Amino acid sequence: MSWLGPDEWQAVALSLRVAFWAVLVSLPIGLFTAYALARWQFPGKQIVNGLVHLPLILPPVVTGYLLLLTFGTRAPLGAALQDIGIVFAFRWTGAALAAAVMAFPLMVRAMRLSIEAVDPKLEQAAATLGASRVWVFLTVTLPLTLPGIIAGAILAFAKAMGEFGATITFVSNIPGQTQTLPSAVYAFLQVPGGESSAMRLVIVSVVIAMGALLLSEWLSRRAARRVGGA
Repeated sequence: MSWLGPDEWQAVALSLRVAFWAVLVSLPIGLFTAYALARWQFPGKQIVNGLVHLPLILPPVVTGYLLLLTFGTRAPLGAALQDIGIVFAFRWTGAALAAAVMAFPLMVRAMRLSIEAVDPKLEQAAATLGASRVWVFLTVTLPLTLPGIIAGAILAFAKAMGEFGATITFVSNIPGQTQTLPSAVYAFLQVPGGESSAMRLVIVSVVIAMGALLLSEWLSRRAARRVGGA
């Protein structure tokens, strides 16, 4: 990365930090949601499924504005969190939250498809041998769906790295604090002579996105072969 300038590298580093925490925090929630949608029947299941996928349908700016209305310092929830030292608006933590919300549908969908590909008879067989639901999940379901979980996490990471609309609406574009990679590209394109810096960041974005897609596709095929041979 020596060919990147200080401001460019700062944006890349912040994007990696934001994407990492976005995936890490949302991963257990995404896995629980995917399992519930794949295996459970409950009232309002379709509504939950719709809410999970809503960020894919809504304009990202709308999602960012809703986050601002919910977690802004003047919002009831945002003010309550601020009282205990948790602030999202116009902070890098808010960028991570926005990225997590936008990437959540991709993560859940990949995990749900992987869980649905597991033959329920395998889980039932383990249950008949006396294994609890938690033990069945840990020893049967989780190992078989692990490649799909990893693929979902990788896709979510790539999406979080490229998130722009919701992020800039929720946390603005503050260099060194909330200016992620796509926000930096936008900022460089607004100033004379910034095209070269923007192009370097575009190349970094393309490399990360393509690498994530190829890795996710490879893991998905591996998961399909593994489940098919189980």
